[in-house]
Amino acid sequence: MEKAKNTQEAAKINWGKVKSILSSAGVLIALIVLSAILAILSPYFLEVENLMNIARQSAINSLIAVGMLLTILTAGIDLSVGSVLALSSVVMAILIKNMGINPLLGMIVGLGVGAFLGFLNGIMLTKLHLPHPFISTLGMMNIARGLALILTKATPISGFPPVVQFIGAGSIGVVPISFLVVIGVYIIYHIFLTRTPTGRYIYAIGGNIEAARLSGINVEKVLVIVYTLSGLMAAVGGLVLVGRVNAAYPLAGLGYELDAIAAVIIGGASFMGGVGTVWGTLVGAIIMAVIRNGLNLLSVSPEWQTVIIGSVIIGAVYLDVLRRRMETKTK
Repeated sequence: MEKAKNTQEAAKINWGKVKSILSSAGVLIALIVLSAILAILSPYFLEVENLMNIARQSAINSLIAVGMLLTILTAGIDLSVGSVLALSSVVMAILIKNMGINPLLGMIVGLGVGAFLGFLNGIMLTKLHLPHPFISTLGMMNIARGLALILTKATPISGFPPVVQFIGAGSIGVVPISFLVVIGVYIIYHIFLTRTPTGRYIYAIGGNIEAARLSGINVEKVLVIVYTLSGLMAAVGGLVLVGRVNAAYPLAGLGYELDAIAAVIIGGASFMGGVGTVWGTLVGAIIMAVIRNGLNLLSVSPEWQTVIIGSVIIGAVYLDVLRRRMETKTK
């Protein structure tokens, strides 16, 4: 009798492991199925040139999304990433093109601007005790966009040196440099979230902020770090975008925050916080790029593409709701 009971318990545990594996691999399975469908619908989809184009197209959103992941893990959000991308890139452009500063120094300053704007988001959230990061980042979204327009007089700046273009448009063999940057960044963030105390604190805050405080975690410090890193990653995305199009636009990044949020949620993170991985987010960003690429190959009009992408965003959030319901029922 006891032996049969132990066997049943072991079976339950194994089934729980199977469900966990399927849940983690679900987003990857979705990418494979989506790719298979597009390969059937378009003979050009699986061509190496097109696949590398998808990698290049996904790079900017992937970089922004990994910063967005950190904020969503803490049950927050960063609506300012598109505007931060624009302001950091135009500051870099002004320094390099208009003032003749060394390109490497100009890129570092541009990244510093993004990190500083993210730092301000964190300070406003923690020191002003605003009720939700929606408020502080919405304000920063408008401030950064306005400053980008003022600094450039609403005029794009183009014609950058090869070192800047190389990051966004260069390649090693057939592989885009921008995608290699993404892989390097994601390895770093994976180690950060899984192997460092601050990474564990981020998950803890998203899981239960009050319990995190009671356990001695400096919640305000961690949140400032999270939003600083989100701003930094938006600036990295801006650097890649400038290199890719060889121009800095004050209106660049419009709507990028929505694509980043969609990538994070599609990748398995939860708006409620405490759940999500960097690799899931990367797959989510690639799915977004595959959808856009597939729609272009199928000659879907830009208007309908907007409708479809909007539906994907709603669907991604609804999937998060369903996941939460299933977890609640399981408990």
